[in-house]
Amino acid sequence: MSVEQGAWITGVGQTPYLRKPDADLTTEALLADAAQAALSEAGLRASDVDGLAVASFTLAPDRAIDLAAKLGLRLRWIMDSGLGGASGVDMLQHSSAAVRAGDARNILCLGGDCFTGDAFTRLINAYNRSMIEDFEGFTAFGPNAMFALLTTLQMSRLGLERADYGALVCRQRESAAAFNANAAYRTPLTIDDYLAAPVVAEPLTILDCVPVVSGANAITVGGAPTGASPVRIASVKASYNHDNHLGDGLTTGLSEAAGALWEATGWDPSEIDVLSLYDDYPAVVVAQLIDAGFIGSASISKGDTATALRDLLLSDLAINSSGGQLSAGQCGAGAGLHGVVDACRALVRLGRGGRAFVAGYGMVVHRFGACSNAAALEIA
Repeated sequence: MSVEQGAWITGVGQTPYLRKPDADLTTEALLADAAQAALSEAGLRASDVDGLAVASFTLAPDRAIDLAAKLGLRLRWIMDSGLGGASGVDMLQHSSAAVRAGDARNILCLGGDCFTGDAFTRLINAYNRSMIEDFEGFTAFGPNAMFALLTTLQMSRLGLERADYGALVCRQRESAAAFNANAAYRTPLTIDDYLAAPVVAEPLTILDCVPVVSGANAITVGGAPTGASPVRIASVKASYNHDNHLGDGLTTGLSEAAGALWEATGWDPSEIDVLSLYDDYPAVVVAQLIDAGFIGSASISKGDTATALRDLLLSDLAINSSGGQLSAGQCGAGAGLHGVVDACRALVRLGRGGRAFVAGYGMVVHRFGACSNAAALEIA
């Protein structure tokens, strides 16, 4: 692929993730701070930006165009992404296509939320009509209970134990301490700490449930490898509502998107140096590892998944090296862009050429996430 046909991530930015933001902090301020960091890394000014993509729940009632006006951006291309944990790769897919088509030269992609007061409770209670209508009257029902059921099913199906999930959580916390000063939690965890954590919804403990934070992420996408450490966007693939919610949730749309990605790039899992997977719950990470071909298939014998997961965690592969959201925190719709920023920074840390696989997952409809997508990234 020639430079003229390419698309590159030319800069990334991220704010600190805050568990208890100041009452006067705003979503616009967080998005602006992340944007400035990404522009600075890309060597761009606001006047160089002619495209904008935004993912945010708490920006409402404003949308991307309202934010563009507040940031003083004059644009030729714009989009709102409403895909939550899949929004980062969604914006990457559309922005890379736009620069390849010549619709924009430099696109700023922003994702983030600010949760002050009861903002998060209001978001969850009115997340979509499914949450309002399907579960009306259920006391204390929400994402934790939904994914507790899915985790129980996965444990039974694949012969996993809590300690298998705990090994993932502990490794990610170690990575947060080493590589991510913005993470909400950086104190190292032992497996004993994990197993002794308070139960939230059996079998999930507080360490299995992603902590809610306020924060924002940003990337700039351009048609040439400019900036301090440009990362090439090799391919982006997606699968939405892949099973029409007729499955059990253990197989995600990544089972379709990843195959298309490997075919488009000619890569395979053994050639990946950096792996960034959406991780609001450990069971979701395991499902994606299987769907993308990193630890076998959903039909492997009981016990094999635990062994494969253990071997992967002991390998040199950089897995959610920001600590993932389980350590860093979930900044609302900015969670989808978190993995993209993580992957870009991990590629730079390699100090050599490398390849990254980034997956997005999100937007629970009825019982589990309906959106899955994946991006293949490369640095020379």
